[in-house]
Amino acid sequence: MSDRTLAIGAEELCYLAISRLQAAYADAVTRRAWSEFDDLFDPDATVDINKITEGSFQLIGPRAIADFISNAIARYDFFEFAILNAVVNIEGAESATGRVYFVELRQDAETGMWSEAYALYQDRYVRRDGRWRFQQRHHQTLARTGRGQVFPMPALRF
Repeated sequence: MSDRTLAIGAEELCYLAISRLQAAYADAVTRRAWSEFDDLFDPDATVDINKITEGSFQLIGPRAIADFISNAIARYDFFEFAILNAVVNIEGAESATGRVYFVELRQDAETGMWSEAYALYQDRYVRRDGRWRFQQRHHQTLARTGRGQVFPMPALRF
């Protein structure tokens, strides 16, 4: 057998970098490492949140995004953000889109009750100064345990 070198192209490198971005976000949220959001999000990044039964709203910038999530999960003794599946579509050297299906595993500090929330992020990524970051995220809840709620799959944005 001869030695073969597998050439990794620009598209594969972008895919890998964005996959690492998605994993870094999940890790930062699980560890509650809010200061890391400045490296994960574009300064003017937006996150549109649709919780179905609780309304929709938009967050702008890494600080607002981190503050919202921090407050939302403060009541949990245990919280883990786990990626179930992710898709990345490279559009060019500086732009990409994707989807992240995830589950939040959590235990309420007051009641001790465990719950899960399943959701989807539909993302737009941008590369600036050689780093991929979240530019736009659309969050939609898909299902919640406890109340037995299941919601329709949203239309694809990207």
